[in-house]
Amino acid sequence: MAILITGAQGQLGRALRAALTDRVVAYGKAKLDITRLDVVRAAIDQLRPRIVINAAAFTRVDEAETTPEPAYRVNALGPRNLAVASAERAIPLLHISTDYVFDGRAERPYHEFDPVFPLSVYGLSKLAGEEAVRSLNPRHYIVRTAWLYHTLGRNFVTTMRELADRPQVQVVSDQYGSPTYAPHLAQALLRLLDSRAYGTYHIAGAGGTSRFELTRTLYRLLGLSTPVTPVAASAFPQAAPRPRYAVLTTLQDPTLVLPAWQDGLSAFVQAARSRQTGPQHPAS
Repeated sequence: MAILITGAQGQLGRALRAALTDRVVAYGKAKLDITRLDVVRAAIDQLRPRIVINAAAFTRVDEAETTPEPAYRVNALGPRNLAVASAERAIPLLHISTDYVFDGRAERPYHEFDPVFPLSVYGLSKLAGEEAVRSLNPRHYIVRTAWLYHTLGRNFVTTMRELADRPQVQVVSDQYGSPTYAPHLAQALLRLLDSRAYGTYHIAGAGGTSRFELTRTLYRLLGLSTPVTPVAASAFPQAAPRPRYAVLTTLQDPTLVLPAWQDGLSAFVQAARSRQTGPQHPAS
């Protein structure tokens, strides 16, 4: 029996495909529109997967503030459809959520039992997806993660790397989170599935840092001398409010704790360099 992954072209979807040794059926939106229940039911009836992993998401946070319907369709309706269809076949569902379900006013890392209070449409839509999965499929894993990045795709870390050729880079210093390297998260998700302990989990890069310190550490690892200037979030007005402090920790299962965020960043730099150089062949 295969594992069905939605959001196959995203950062986590790609990392999962690389990590899994089982037979995988990985669908992007073009092959599986999770906002249509009839399509989801047909796919699950045909594939009969042993588990469904939902890595699909509408992540354009600022766009969601002005056009909320697409965000709710993908982040709330999609998980609801997957929960309904998987529950009908008694198939477990692993659903990926976000630190944006919190308001960021805490003075310590958020654990799984902390109350949620989203500040943005994006956060509200992701919370609605969580609630649908929780209520509709008892065989569920809900995993909140944060500040996801990979060498593949667009994310904060790759953007900062691209900006390193500027005379200086200004980076927000008063927003804190848990940077998470997608391949590290993928490995932890496989351990979670082996546990068969359903519930809600926080899995993110261990520790917390600001975007400013994350960028400084990235440049140091890359051997770059680009000056990084700390600025307040108010210097970059955005449509959607961000949690000021959304570092994640887990009470559910300490064995799922990821390597420190610095180790994730080191792994990213190593992988990025490997992609640049490509395979080395001996001279003939």
